[in-house]
Amino acid sequence: MSFKSLSRSAAFSAIATLALAGTAAAEMVVQDAYARSSNKMSGGAFMEVLNQGDTDDRLVEARSDVAKRVELHTSKEDANGVMKMMPVEEGFAIPAGGTHMFQRGGDHIMFMGLNRELKDGDKIDVTLVFEKAGEVPVRIEVDMDRQPTEGHAGHDNHGDHSEHSN
Repeated sequence: MSFKSLSRSAAFSAIATLALAGTAAAEMVVQDAYARSSNKMSGGAFMEVLNQGDTDDRLVEARSDVAKRVELHTSKEDANGVMKMMPVEEGFAIPAGGTHMFQRGGDHIMFMGLNRELKDGDKIDVTLVFEKAGEVPVRIEVDMDRQPTEGHAGHDNHGDHSEHSN
């Protein structure tokens, strides 16, 4: 095999990989995203994530420079009926052709140790990281007035995350 054909082969592989990655990311669609802060140290992001592909995927990480730590979280009721928020290390499954809701009082993206105050109308850049689709950048607007029942995302009270601040 000549250097020329090896170079073509390598170039084709790189293009094919980029094309597949772009296709996978395009299959993950974020709708109705908004963020808000519960205090000056923490906040959350809420949205609907649709997997328009034919392969199950999993959101495994979220990143943003808005906070010192960004985690995937959920809220669960303990034995005493008190809602507790906790990180979800394994991430969230999003089935092929399915949807996962990130909503107040449930699964959400948690911002801990905010680097700046979140003000109504601000835009936050967040990167969602999927096992198969890879990185999907999302620009999320801060909506401090949004009620839990407005739009698709959010059907419960988000609560206070002050115990998470650094």
